[in-house]
Amino acid sequence: MRKEISICWLRRDIRLEDNAALHAALKSGYPVLPLFIFDKAILDPLPKADRRVVFIHRRIQDVKQQLENLGSSMLVKYGLPQDSFQEVLSECDVKGVYCNHDYEPYAKERDTKISALLHAQGIPFLTYKDQVIFEKAEVIKADGTPYTVFTPYAKQWKIKLNDFYVKAYPTEKYFGMFFKTDAFAMPSLQEMGFENMDITFPGVDFSGKLASYELRRDYPADDATSYMGLHLRFGTISIREAARTALTNLAEKWLSELIWRDFYMMILYHFPQVRNHAFKPAYDRIQWRNNEQEFEAWCQGRTGYPIVDAGMQQLNQTGFMHNRVRMVVASFLTKHLLIDWRWGEAYFAEKLLDYELASNVGGWQWACGSGNDAAPFFRVFNPELQAKKFDPKNVYIYKWAPQYKQEKHDPPIVDHAFARDRMLRVYKAALNDSPI
Repeated sequence: MRKEISICWLRRDIRLEDNAALHAALKSGYPVLPLFIFDKAILDPLPKADRRVVFIHRRIQDVKQQLENLGSSMLVKYGLPQDSFQEVLSECDVKGVYCNHDYEPYAKERDTKISALLHAQGIPFLTYKDQVIFEKAEVIKADGTPYTVFTPYAKQWKIKLNDFYVKAYPTEKYFGMFFKTDAFAMPSLQEMGFENMDITFPGVDFSGKLASYELRRDYPADDATSYMGLHLRFGTISIREAARTALTNLAEKWLSELIWRDFYMMILYHFPQVRNHAFKPAYDRIQWRNNEQEFEAWCQGRTGYPIVDAGMQQLNQTGFMHNRVRMVVASFLTKHLLIDWRWGEAYFAEKLLDYELASNVGGWQWACGSGNDAAPFFRVFNPELQAKKFDPKNVYIYKWAPQYKQEKHDPPIVDHAFARDRMLRVYKAALNDSPI
């Protein structure tokens, strides 16, 4: 007789500690077998030298070893989720599948299919909130509609917050409920068609940074960020731990960044069209220039604007870009070059280690002027002034774009004043007094 088990399907929550779905699975009464699926639908379009796949693979190895130290293991599959679950169901007597919510369009479609597959066999598919503090309609206006402006949302978010929402799930108490088994093999990066890159990933770094975060966060030459984005993206650290850390250290500005993340997740849930369309529909009428040569120059960091080029070089070389610089390069692409924000969003999606659909789309639409709480369209970042203010000694610029120190750089791709005037004409023609 096949062993009766519960499955905990890990996706964006690659950890055993403080994990909502895992906590529920371990309390189900059945031994728990963690499952991870390297999803071909997600992996196949990616470049074969993708840092994120390497990061996930290493993290899976770490958690798998952690389980093996407990006398269990993790079942790791490579394929389409439907096929992988068919294999699991043929091998195991599954009494329930537990996982955490994912709010992205593809993930919702995937989960609907898996839920139908499981329910057809009488197997419960149980999902939990884990990657945000508040989700869906938990923070809404008095009339029951979602907030679309950040400041009132953040105010209500803080009013609603109490210890219950940041309390850790005590999974460690139930580690004895993991399914006892010999170690399972897992597919190698090479078997999945990816390169095993020699790269060191940043760990989460709170050491002494939270106290000065608000003062130093905008200066890209400073090592003033926690590198939390990557770890929240793949759930290698709990959002509740991050929020508790912010609250304990009275780090209001850092907590605000976590609230922005919840806000954009909520927006994507209620307004899924923002994935491909402007939140403010009038902005879909903008006549983008979409010059491919200029887009390529932007991608390669050859615009002739030092802080823009430094940011793009940092992104291309490391998979990371400082947040202040992200705003500058996004504004430059959409407003100086009049290139569709979706082009830039897609490039970030390919390159960023901490790429997260909701926040990336939100950030790009903010920069373009088409999104929630966006700056007025007529405000345009001046890249030269941004560099003087936030990198006055060119430390960041010379590190990532050394051609400027050597004075071997490209000439400016466009004049700032000319670009601003052109953008204003094009935007005004599109908006044409429409409500924005």
